[in-house]
Amino acid sequence: MSDDHTQIQGLEGLQAAQERSLQAQSLPQVPGYEVETRIGEGAYGEVWLAKDLKNPGRRVAIKFYTRRGGDWTLLAREVEKLNFLATDRYVVQVLDVGWGADPPYYVMEYMDNGSLAERLQAGPLPAAEAVALFRDVVVGVVSAHGRGVLHCDLKPANVLLGPDAKPRLADFGQSRLSHEDTPALGTLFYMAPEQADTRASPDARWDVYALGALLHCMLTGQPPHRDAPGADTLEQATLLEERLARYRKFLREAPRLRKHRKVAGVDRPLAELIDRCLAVNPARRFPNAQAILAALDARALRRARRPLLVMGALAPILLLLLMGYLIRTELLAAVDKSTGALIEEARVSNEFAAQAVAEKVAGKIDRRWRVLEQEAAGLGFQKMVLAARGKSLGSPEQRTLQERLEAMHEEHREVAADSWSVFDDQGTLLARSPHDPVIDKKFIGRRFPHRNFFNGVGDLDEKAPPPPPLTRAHRSNVFTSTITNPRRVGFSVPVWKGKATGPKEPRVGVLMMTVEVGGFMELRGKGGRSSNFMAILMDTRADSAGRQGAILEHPRLAELRKAKRPEEELQFFVSSPRLASDLWDHDYTDPVGAADPKYNARWLAASAPVVIEERPEARDTGWVVIVQERYDTAIGPVLELQSEMLRRGRWALGVAVIVVTGLWLFVLLVLNESTGSRFFRFLRRQAGLGGDSVASMKAGSLTASLPKRLLVNTGAKTVRDQSEQGGGR
Repeated sequence: MSDDHTQIQGLEGLQAAQERSLQAQSLPQVPGYEVETRIGEGAYGEVWLAKDLKNPGRRVAIKFYTRRGGDWTLLAREVEKLNFLATDRYVVQVLDVGWGADPPYYVMEYMDNGSLAERLQAGPLPAAEAVALFRDVVVGVVSAHGRGVLHCDLKPANVLLGPDAKPRLADFGQSRLSHEDTPALGTLFYMAPEQADTRASPDARWDVYALGALLHCMLTGQPPHRDAPGADTLEQATLLEERLARYRKFLREAPRLRKHRKVAGVDRPLAELIDRCLAVNPARRFPNAQAILAALDARALRRARRPLLVMGALAPILLLLLMGYLIRTELLAAVDKSTGALIEEARVSNEFAAQAVAEKVAGKIDRRWRVLEQEAAGLGFQKMVLAARGKSLGSPEQRTLQERLEAMHEEHREVAADSWSVFDDQGTLLARSPHDPVIDKKFIGRRFPHRNFFNGVGDLDEKAPPPPPLTRAHRSNVFTSTITNPRRVGFSVPVWKGKATGPKEPRVGVLMMTVEVGGFMELRGKGGRSSNFMAILMDTRADSAGRQGAILEHPRLAELRKAKRPEEELQFFVSSPRLASDLWDHDYTDPVGAADPKYNARWLAASAPVVIEERPEARDTGWVVIVQERYDTAIGPVLELQSEMLRRGRWALGVAVIVVTGLWLFVLLVLNESTGSRFFRFLRRQAGLGGDSVASMKAGSLTASLPKRLLVNTGAKTVRDQSEQGGGR
């Protein structure tokens, strides 16, 4: 089935057209023109290409009405319409008419770019090109309607393309004038359903439907519904009335058109324009071509406004975002600066606190050593040690030494020693305080030369030769007492013979006191917030298992000791080597945090070694004090300020966005011509934007100046050949 064949009224006309098309034609002669070749033919006649002898170089198209046996009203009808449209740049112009010739003819412009149908053989047009060409066609139809002419057979074959590629309307054989009231059939799939009736009266909305079909074809390559189920059955009807009835029913039952909506570049307004043109119910279509033109202009205006609207909408938002970004950046920079100042203040404060605590710990250690050295220097005590050497438990010499040791323990309660012990120069335990018969029986008389509290070197292999006793004040490794279980540390000094303290004098033994770990430090300040600001005592020396960084004192350890927890739960080690000496760490992790969420936070930590400046030989005790403060507590005021400023900034930005959005919604509603609100129509009039588009289209429509029914004066039995595709040239 050809999509571009005008429906003819009667089978006799169809047979006559076919017979005439098969007849051989001799070269026609036209005065003043040199006929060259035939470029189209049909039941109504033939179209030939010719040279204008009076105007050399110009080529024209001559349409001959070659049908015999009847009058030439077809020629008169078409020439009459073309005369109405003379000088219209959107209509092919008539140059000459051969009324008395046999066959009669008329000469018209030759469009060397062919028809739109030929152009569409290469495929659909891009959306922008199709809309531009369609608008010119609509302008031509509006011009024709304005002069009282309905085309009634718009299709791609009847749209010719001039030298400037602009469209020209051609083939007005089915057109009707305002004083005519005879039907006019168009082409299947371009013809409105109510037009497919031999009793129908011409209506401007016929051309509206055809224009929608024309644009649909330009965008998709096919007229509407051409590929719908049942389309091929329309030509199976042999009688014209049956075919037209089938066509009307087919359009009423056809599925909704969707293909044009999938074409790139077809936006919603353009798709809705096509749908409205192709509405089966004529009341739902545009009332005339002028309304289509108004819709196209409104769409073009919206598209032209769109970049400005988008820019106008995005510019304030981008400005707000930029301002928000700059404010946030400056705020964060100020926060960072303030944070840095607070961290520096915390560093100075924590370093000072760590140094102060370290000095106190060093003082406690030195005091214990001084007490031990004072007692070890006594000649009476030395004699007791020498007398008890080699004596058994309970002997008079051993009891005398035991009593003296208990007296020293009682006399020096201020050093808070848990026990006192004395060893001879071979590492044999001679006496201990407090006295306990069971413990004394088990340990007094045993040798401990390989323990570091005796030799001052370290815990050695017992199979190795016994080392000599230590020569200076010494702090032992922290150990777990096998007697009382708590973790302890031993402070020991050598017992020299006589008053000499130099290494040349013989050593007669070692005097030691043990202290339970956990009472060396006292930290005050920061409002007493122990969970946010606290001191930790760390041992940098390796323990018996070779582990370094053992935590000796910590608030968590104190809690565990009070709860009588097992010793294995008291084992914590600092993994950060940076705090092994006098250093600062602003991103410190408390080693207890893995076991207790209360301490699992970021800390600011400063450390200071516990050193005794007055004892060059035992200056470094191997202990380090760490004073740590919660990061969020130290910079709490800045964090609160930052949170408050960001909250206010978000509120301000949100309010600004709401205001801008509200203003733009208001602007869009004012510019939206489709709204029926009287308030917005009033605003548009005050702004000089005019009324809504529908009102504008109705105000400018031809229905206000022409009768609703445009009438024609030719008979209802006009026959057009379905194969006449070139008759408009």
